Amino acid sequence: MSIALDTNIIVYAEGVDDPVRQARALRILNSVPRDRFSISIQVPGELFNVLVRRGIPRAQAKERAQFWKQTLHVVQTTQSLMDVALDLAAHHRLTIWDAIVLSAAAEARCDMLLSEDFQDGFAWNGITVCNPFAAKPHRLVADLLRE
Repeated sequence: MSIALDTNIIVYAEGVDDPVRQARALRILNSVPRDRFSISIQVPGELFNVLVRRGIPRAQAKERAQFWKQTLHVVQTTQSLMDVALDLAAHHRLTIWDAIVLSAAAEARCDMLLSEDFQDGFAWNGITVCNPFAAKPHRLVADLLRE
């Protein structure tokens, strides 16, 4: 199974705000081979912004963003990906940023997108969006944690 990650998963893995979510994010990241994860190129930039807003020095925030960019498969935002994202945002009332993340997941042929920003279980183009922090984990997340 190929898995896309939204920025919030990596933010929690970095230890921002919530130790319970951090533990869940790290459990997922540590129990699945890294080559099965993909991120949109915007994710390291969003991570950088979150870390800087939380008071992390810019050099350290850059280092953490670079780490994730080098560790995971990165999907570039091309013109065609943006066209898909614009359609997705218009038809499903998503923010353009969420639509880009979901479109990048489709581009990478992911089966699942882990995010807390979408409706848990939302399915589009062969991808199921799962909130790994939901009180009752989606079946796909539960299966993932059992692997």
